[in-house]
Amino acid sequence: MITVHHLENSRSQRVLWLLEELGCKYRIKHYKRDAKTNLAPASLKKVHPLGKSPVITDGDRTVAESGTIIEYLARTYGEGRWAPALEDAHYWNFNYWMHYAEASLMPPLLIKLVFSKLRQPPVPFFIRPISGRIADQVDRAFTDPQIDTHFTYVDEYLGAHHWFAGDEISAADVQMSFPLEAALAVGTISRADYPNVAVYVNKVQGRDAYLRALEKGGDYDYGPRLEK
Repeated sequence: MITVHHLENSRSQRVLWLLEELGCKYRIKHYKRDAKTNLAPASLKKVHPLGKSPVITDGDRTVAESGTIIEYLARTYGEGRWAPALEDAHYWNFNYWMHYAEASLMPPLLIKLVFSKLRQPPVPFFIRPISGRIADQVDRAFTDPQIDTHFTYVDEYLGAHHWFAGDEISAADVQMSFPLEAALAVGTISRADYPNVAVYVNKVQGRDAYLRALEKGGDYDYGPRLEK
């Protein structure tokens, strides 16, 4: 049986969503973040040397990295629907969005998150004015323009397409879901500025399989329950 080593408030939530879409039997092993560092617990290193989530085990096979997990599940259990074959006309578009989500879209979001820590404890209060100005300069000069470039691109694409890799939902949509819903949930982008992204995320979060996964996954700050 498939086991999902699931960390609260993490990318592994989309793995649960895909498994629900596929109708696979699976079990969840839940992990809590460290209360001080917000990082994954050391116990995850017993599953994979990097100690990160998501990671799954399927029989004797251990699979890590979101894109690899999602494509593995789609190709192994999707019966040809969730991941196009190499000769399919949609294959390269599918391949592009599977890589784009983590290689291009997530980095500026992570940089913004990291630098936001310079504005708050545990940075000492007397240093925060200086560290905060550094964070502001990085956001103005690099992070915010990059985020706008990428989300404008995605928003325009979604204005012309129902799904990322063709006329039907695919694993590429599962892969792309996390950065989009996370950026909206924490306020990095607004629904007014990127309306097509907002419509798309609402569509994803309204799927029955997504909602079932949400119930099973536990704490997830980026889901529809936080929509305003």
